[in-house]
Amino acid sequence: MRKLEVRELGRLPYGEAWDLQKSLAAQRKQGLIPDQFLLVEHPHVLTLGRNGREQNVLVTRERLEQLGIDFFEIDRGGDITYHGPGQIVGYPIVDLREWNRDVVAYVRAIEEVVIRTLRRFNIEGSRDPGATGVWTPEGKICAIGVHISRWVTTHGFALNWTTDLKYFQYIVPCGLQRPVASMRSLGVEVAREQVHQTIVEEFAQVFEYEPALVSAAA
Repeated sequence: MRKLEVRELGRLPYGEAWDLQKSLAAQRKQGLIPDQFLLVEHPHVLTLGRNGREQNVLVTRERLEQLGIDFFEIDRGGDITYHGPGQIVGYPIVDLREWNRDVVAYVRAIEEVVIRTLRRFNIEGSRDPGATGVWTPEGKICAIGVHISRWVTTHGFALNWTTDLKYFQYIVPCGLQRPVASMRSLGVEVAREQVHQTIVEEFAQVFEYEPALVSAAA
């Protein structure tokens, strides 16, 4: 079974996490390290994907600065996304040549990991044929956006755990005029460590890995 190194990074500024992703992806392309799975929480930040439209940010850059929200334009797919405290963000850095050279299948598999995770906490998540991510009847609970270079993945998913949903008012999330939800808003109170463990277990099962927790350092 393939090896997966899991790194729990705690709360880390977005720029630092992105630099770490790029460093690990470069090492993965050279075959220096096995596949990686980063779990992290970010301070308030908006990220705009390469296909995104800045008009989906509903306030000025000056207002974002006043609110303490950072802003990054990045190379993943998708539109505008919010990350912040109470969110569980997963960044798989995996070589798809050793799994399946199919970008759509990879995104569907990430959705499956989140759907299975939520089910274990009695939340029924589902796909929407017209919109990537994981949805509940009350709104979108997980955003997904990825980048793939030489079949090595970066970026990933953001699951709303105890997220303060008011911060989504400053954007049109993923370019869609639809509500958002969190595990907490759905009445589920569970420790972050429990969600992390469940995500890792389901990720390992869906992608057929033997996971091992390693140091957070690169």
